[in-house]
Formats: sequence, C-alpha cells, structure tokens
Amino acid sequence: MKINWLTALAGFRAYLMLERSLSPNSLDAYLRDVAKLRQYMEIKNYVYEPTEVPPSVISELMGYLNELGLEANSQARMLSGIKTFYKYLLLEDLIDVAPTDLVEAPRMARKIPDVLTVDEIDAIFATIDLSDHKGLRNRAILEVLYACGLRVTELVNLKLSKLYFHEGFITVIGKGDKERLVPIGEDAMKHLGYYLEHVRKNIKTMPDFNDFVFLNHRGKPLSRIWIFMIIKEATASAEIEKNVSPHTFRHSFATHLIEGGADLKVVQDLLGHESITTTEVYTHLDTAYLRETVMLFHPRNRVKPRE
Repeated sequence: MKINWLTALAGFRAYLMLERSLSPNSLDAYLRDVAKLRQYMEIKNYVYEPTEVPPSVISELMGYLNELGLEANSQARMLSGIKTFYKYLLLEDLIDVAPTDLVEAPRMARKIPDVLTVDEIDAIFATIDLSDHKGLRNRAILEVLYACGLRVTELVNLKLSKLYFHEGFITVIGKGDKERLVPIGEDAMKHLGYYLEHVRKNIKTMPDFNDFVFLNHRGKPLSRIWIFMIIKEATASAEIEKNVSPHTFRHSFATHLIEGGADLKVVQDLLGHESITTTEVYTHLDTAYLRETVMLFHPRNRVKPRE
C-alpha cells in the first residue's frame, strides 16, 4: 500500500506517543532518525515514498554515516530508529516486509576514528594554561579545529586574509585546492582573537609567511607534526586514553552536529565531503543556513562554557 511521508510520519508520531508512551525527547530522537533517511535520499536524488524504500538505500545511508565519522554505536542507534519506523508500517499493514530486515547493524568493533564526547572536549580545553603565549596559541588551534571541523592541513595553511570575523566565517583551502566557507562560532573567534592580538601580531615573520595564522616562535607556519604534538600533550593532561589526533576533532565536530539534529547535507557541505556523493547531485547550500546550523547544533554554541 502506498502512503506519503507526511501521513506516515504523522501516524508514526502518534504510535510513539500513544502506544510506546515515549518521552518528548525520545520521540524527537526517533523522528530525527527517519529524517536522516529522507535527507540522504534528497542528497542522492532518490524519490521513494516510505513504503517503497529498498534495503540498498538504507545500507548506503549507513555507509555514508560511517564516512562522515559517526561512531558505530550512534549508527546502530539511528538504524534502530529507522527499524522502529518500519515496524510501525508493518503493524499498520502498510508493508509486507521491512527493508531494514536485510540491513546489517554496524559492527561495534569496526575500526573507525575515535570521537570525543563534549565533556572530553571541555576537559582538554580546560588543561591549557592561558597565562602564556604558547597556551593562547594552542587553545586557539584546538578551538578552531573543533568549531570548524577542519583537516589538519587546512588549519596549518589558514590565512589571516581569509578570516571574516564580522561575517562569522573563515575560508579554507580543502582537497583539490577547493575553497569553502566555514562558519566559526563565538568561542573559537574569541580565543583566536586573543591569540592574534596578544601573540601573533608580535611575531616577526619572513615575507613568505606574513599571511599565515598559526606560527611558531621563529615566525614559520606550524607543521602537521606540531599540531599532533599539541593535541597529544593536551589529551594526556586531561587524562583521556583515546587515540586522539587532529582528525578526531573533525570527526567529533561532525558527530556532535549530526547527533544534535543537523541536516546531513549541511554537515557534508561543512566538511567539504564532495566524494560522498557524485558531483552532479552535490549543490552548495546558502552560507547563512550553514552558519545557522552550526550556531544551533554545535555544542559550544548551544551552551557557553564558563572560563
């Protein structure tokens, strides 16, 4: 039996409220899980009503989430929500077989990058001594990594001329030398501003490096290895035993946005992940919407930490 998404989701909501007696937060989580399936289909230009979705599409979604860096347990939880939706359609005799029956749950032992919790991020930041120039620089580095989801190469090559604080954006050069605008939150701008004002402007640089944001005491850009060392020192001080690298902050950025309710397409655009879908179906979103998404769903923008 064919049924449109609006009708199916209204019925699913009623089922969760009346028959499952779920709390508002749990109800919203289930609906967000189904919303991720719809968002993925929009990205791929798939046009399926809820009773027509094939198992292959749901399997593709799981692979997509893995490529974005979402933890296996988060993938499994999202798949569980989608399975509950199709269980509802079965109970209503709207489908004969649930497409999720043929989709394997993510293996919890799968080798994917570690993701930090919001508390662990805060603990790392709290270990950095802001009373000296090194601490101001390192805090700015970690804030920008997490606030913007940058690759380590994008961070070390960040330019002063590409900082647009009044607009709340920075411009980075990603893979394939492609530029993209990335929103930057208030906390990251604050700490980056401290570094620029109290450290960076006092560093004597060689002409070739005048436009680089992050420099060592010799006035040269920091290397990728230096960023790794800064992170290893900070995580050790915070007594975090996970294998943390610059990419861990990038995966944490994506995971926290997705789990907070951000649209998959927006996260894809923020990360510069054109490889997830074909170029033909990839379209850039309005930059104001990108910034709005980060401001709404990024943990350090939702709840302002106390210094």
